[in-house]
Amino acid sequence: MDVHKETISVALALGDRRGEVREHGQISNTPAALTRLLSKLSQPGAVLRFCYEAGPCGYGIQRQLTAAGHDCVVVAPSLIPRKPGDRIKTDRRDAINLAKLHRAGELTPVWIPDLAAMRDLVRARLAAVRSLRQARQQLSGFLLRHGFHYNRPAWTQMHRRWLAGLRFEQLAHHIVLEDCMSTIEAATARRDRLTAQIETMLVDWVLAPVVHALQALRGMAVVTAATVIAELGDITRFENPWQLMAYLGLVPSEYSSGGTRRQGGVTKAGNGTARRMLVEAAWSYRFPARVSREQLLRQEGLPGF
Repeated sequence: MDVHKETISVALALGDRRGEVREHGQISNTPAALTRLLSKLSQPGAVLRFCYEAGPCGYGIQRQLTAAGHDCVVVAPSLIPRKPGDRIKTDRRDAINLAKLHRAGELTPVWIPDLAAMRDLVRARLAAVRSLRQARQQLSGFLLRHGFHYNRPAWTQMHRRWLAGLRFEQLAHHIVLEDCMSTIEAATARRDRLTAQIETMLVDWVLAPVVHALQALRGMAVVTAATVIAELGDITRFENPWQLMAYLGLVPSEYSSGGTRRQGGVTKAGNGTARRMLVEAAWSYRFPARVSREQLLRQEGLPGF
């Protein structure tokens, strides 16, 4: 299936590798239309297996098909085999190609998150953090254009008092300053509100013990740990640490041929959100080890502490 916001293009691959592959048609991307499709395709003794690319439409289709008793995989678009000379792309051709590859067993499924609620919450907080950073950068750029530059750590109480004492000759500049400050205050309130919601929901979350254990590491406060675990889900699905690091894109890239071996930077494949949080946490190891009172409280009750 080639899934889009409004429509789903459907193709069928029948039998073994030599079986017919044909276009079935296009349906609306609604639960009712998907139910009607299942009714048409279901026959006594028939086994239906579905697949579609991971994308912005999420996993609702996969969950509906699985609940109906059918096998459905969501595949990684970056790992779909493609012919180098193929320059024609249509929904119909994409659906037929997916059907062929799925029947041949050449598609790589992605992990279907079963903890989407917490993941959506931590991603909402990340969006709030980005909005706050952009608002602050906009204000800093505005002030720099007008000759104001603060040479001390920014966004402290002293910095805010300095901002409140700024004076411009033009009224329009005062209006811009007040608007920027209002935007920053709203973004800060949104970030703090979502942070509090994460801490509240974490109490009853099934993976809360894992989040608590992860906070024993330096650089891993509650929000960082919750974000990493919400993105990774059940880490027991990884057979070894190397597989986990490959999923995070934290293994070195390599291009070797014959007697030549070239290794580069990390691949940056897989889950970018969890990777960025781990990289930010790793910066804590630049400094000498020092266990703060807050970290002692986080480690309390953990094995080995």
